[in-house]
Amino acid sequence: MNGTDTSRIQGGDRGAARGGDEERRSTGGSGGGRGGGGFGRKKVCRFCADKIARVDFKDQNTLKYFVTERGKIIPRRISGNCAKHQRQVAVAIRRARNVALIPYTVVMG
Repeated sequence: MNGTDTSRIQGGDRGAARGGDEERRSTGGSGGGRGGGGFGRKKVCRFCADKIARVDFKDQNTLKYFVTERGKIIPRRISGNCAKHQRQVAVAIRRARNVALIPYTVVMG
């Protein structure tokens, strides 16, 4: 070629000249790389911590922590449950809804 580096002129550098990934990764915090500065504390499954073997669908006070105001089941990444207990919570909520212990949805009025 002409002795010049055409890859830099044409943008073949993939953002290194603009400070791409290097600056974004060095922001710190434990936001998972999304820029949020959340807390660094790991969520613990409340059933494993209390050594509870099974989730009871008749226990409304326990199940209400895993249902939103609109009636949706809170996901595992937010509630902090382990996979085993999250499945048990979901089944227990469905059973409690089926026998009308907790509502399917909230009536907006």
